[in-house]
Amino acid sequence: MRRSFRRRVIEEWRGLPEPDEKGDRTLPIRELLDQLAPKLGLESRLREEEIAAAWLEIVGDFFARHSRPTRLHQGVLIVSVLQPTVLYELDRQWKPLILTKLKGRFGTRLIKELRFRLG
Repeated sequence: MRRSFRRRVIEEWRGLPEPDEKGDRTLPIRELLDQLAPKLGLESRLREEEIAAAWLEIVGDFFARHSRPTRLHQGVLIVSVLQPTVLYELDRQWKPLILTKLKGRFGTRLIKELRFRLG
């Protein structure tokens, strides 16, 4: 690589070679979080936030207003539901469809089971 005239003059004037310029080490925040999360033990918490953000899209407006994912532990997603009738409907009628959508979006390794509870 050819050195610039300015750089050669500065090196000559100082009597020492100019240190190499360091490259740009900036990273997108997403990459940085992906690297740091496992080290800090926050990976599952970030996944929970991703699931919560996608919950409306997965279950629809009505169910999203009456339920929310609260915890992801060892592949089991715990969802808090406000009313017993909505709990019954989600657990008996919609659970297989919701689980299929979740697995399709986040992978089968992340979410293996879905449990609903009042709260």
